[in-house]
Amino acid sequence: MLPWKPRYRLTPAMGRDLMTIEAARTVVDHTPLPLAAEVELRRRARIRSSHYSTAIEGNRLTLAQAEKVIASRKARFHGRERDVQEVRNYWNALIRMEEWAAQKRPLNENLIRRIHAIVEKGLRAKPTPYRTGQNVIRDSGSGRIVYLPPEARDVPALMRGLADWVRRAEKEGIPVPLIAGLVHYQLVTIHPYYDGNGRTARLLATFLLHRGGYGLNGFLSLEEHHARDLEGYYRSLAVHPHHNYYHGRAQADLTRWLAYFSRTLATVFENAKQETLHLAKKGFSQPPEPLRKLDRRAKAILPLFLKTDRLTNAAVREALGLSDRMTRVLLTNWVKDGWLKVANASNRARAYGLSAIYRQYLKPLSAMQTK
Repeated sequence: MLPWKPRYRLTPAMGRDLMTIEAARTVVDHTPLPLAAEVELRRRARIRSSHYSTAIEGNRLTLAQAEKVIASRKARFHGRERDVQEVRNYWNALIRMEEWAAQKRPLNENLIRRIHAIVEKGLRAKPTPYRTGQNVIRDSGSGRIVYLPPEARDVPALMRGLADWVRRAEKEGIPVPLIAGLVHYQLVTIHPYYDGNGRTARLLATFLLHRGGYGLNGFLSLEEHHARDLEGYYRSLAVHPHHNYYHGRAQADLTRWLAYFSRTLATVFENAKQETLHLAKKGFSQPPEPLRKLDRRAKAILPLFLKTDRLTNAAVREALGLSDRMTRVLLTNWVKDGWLKVANASNRARAYGLSAIYRQYLKPLSAMQTK
């Protein structure tokens, strides 16, 4: 197959959206907020993303129920077992995606397969192979064919083409928001899996935004806006009137989709900017420089020491939604960085406490949280 080369035009409206995104990004990135506010904004954004992305695909949990599921592994809703697992899987995939973005990992087929595996099966699942048969998408009411994706035999080459295009686009300096939008479109167009394509596409777009410096400090929740305008979301993805991939969609002009995506992203960024400025105007005391230097995961863990002198691996794993292995790696690095110390070295009851230099900041941090 020929290399994928998406067709689109950069319209004046899209140019204005990109400028809005850049301006809002600058404000969010350079407006200091108290640690407690940052942690809460990230938590709320992730919960909304997990709820709304799964809701788009028919998940029946409410936002409040999704929050309970994420907060506690013991949360159960009778008759909603699959919905509960979908929300937990998306939350875990979102956390893992943010880790990989922070590590600047390239978007390749293995990363896509791994994200999809978490979405469908959970953290310990092996990378998902592509579908081996056709996956016709039908209208749930009438049964008519809405979309007939490419045949399974063409999927591997199309996916290689998608990953190759991302590498070329980044070298050519195509704006990150446009790359994210086009990857979102092409993943759902190829439809490489029997299920989970939409959720995976939305996570990949978010991954590219985070990795490219457009993660809004973790305050990003693009999925919510797709869900609130579901008709517009689907209508914009349908860039060609014929339902068959081979009858026009493969060569379709993607300007309409990109116009929708850039407009939505500009709205998300503008809202995040306004919320950041609102919190900044409340007059919170700013944290000392050593606290500001902590990465976002460390900032999420630090307030936990207001309630306890020691944290176990399990407590950190639960708070961040990480695997056991990633939690151990993170804690080891934090001890090396000097802000944590090993409080109990035994394998069964290993625990960590704050180093002396950081313990002195707990009282000011407590005061910031109560203002």
